[in-house]
Amino acid sequence: MALLMSLLYSFIILLSSNYSSAAASPHLQGYLANGNFELGPRPSNMKKTVIKGRSSLPKWDISGVVEYVKGGPQPGGLYLAIPRGIHAVRLGNEASISQVVTHLKPGSTYILTFAATRTCAQDEVLRVSVPGQTDDLPIQTVFSTDGADTYAWAFKATLTSLRITFHNIGTEEDPTCGPLLDAIAIKEMLPIRYTRGNLVKNGDFEVGPHVYKNFSTGVLVLPQQEDQISPLPGWIIESLKPVKYIDSRHFYVPSGHTAVELVSGRESAIAQIIRTVPNKFYYLNFTIGDAKNGCRGSMMVEAFAARGTIKVPYTSQGKGGFRTASLRFQAISARTRITFYSAFYHSRFDNYGHVCGPVLDNVGVFAARK
Repeated sequence: MALLMSLLYSFIILLSSNYSSAAASPHLQGYLANGNFELGPRPSNMKKTVIKGRSSLPKWDISGVVEYVKGGPQPGGLYLAIPRGIHAVRLGNEASISQVVTHLKPGSTYILTFAATRTCAQDEVLRVSVPGQTDDLPIQTVFSTDGADTYAWAFKATLTSLRITFHNIGTEEDPTCGPLLDAIAIKEMLPIRYTRGNLVKNGDFEVGPHVYKNFSTGVLVLPQQEDQISPLPGWIIESLKPVKYIDSRHFYVPSGHTAVELVSGRESAIAQIIRTVPNKFYYLNFTIGDAKNGCRGSMMVEAFAARGTIKVPYTSQGKGGFRTASLRFQAISARTRITFYSAFYHSRFDNYGHVCGPVLDNVGVFAARK
């Protein structure tokens, strides 16, 4: 009898566990429906490259002049680079594409990762929005010479279903002129936690945007004034230009799977505000290196904490490598800002149009022993 009751109890626990797993919303990560645009319109819904009909692009709603294009040479001498696949969409004057994303968790933060490249106008701007949040992303500066810059944008879900919209707000003489859009993915941002003894959140940068498996030039994380919610949890991107989120599958990373490349010199800084005890001493530890992406030369990362500062040089051969550094500082308040930036501007030795910089990883702040 006891054995029977034990087996019955185990079955109930197993059934309850399976039900809870099935009922829970899955962790959302990967391409949006037809997010790579490899599923195209019917030929009858096309006029040359322009899509005709609001719902003619599978899984998307369109408005305005939206082109469905292939990579390579185009009529008129234009060349479109689409390294993540064969097809992409091009948003003309005031054109937009949108999709309703479901299975969201209200209150949770989600990160969109997508490729966006200007094609003709110097001042092209891409507007990304969900109900209640809109940001205009400047895409004038091209960071990757293959025309495949990838951006991250974060939002907080207010409902279980939200419409995500990409909109070209510019108006050019050529009505088809506008940004190229491809490889749109989403990732649910899981809560970040402190590592024991370390006052820095996400100091190893292991929590961040979705990274592609088959191709990556890194993911650009824009300054905070362009992004209401940081796609790099725990961190603030300051100043004018972005930093680049890189992964170990396509770059050299000192440890773990991901790190940050400081690609904009003094024009961008990455910072975090931590809790400290006034007058107490701490150590700020971090690692710098190069991404094994042909970025050579004399690099230097400057770090700041309270009134403390340190300049850490690193000579890069562009083949991967790193060194560690440490700054001892005294807290002057209950909140201390730690900040990093690259002291110099860098580009690849074989292509001056491809900007790059030192890699930052393994950031930690620990109380100093007396």
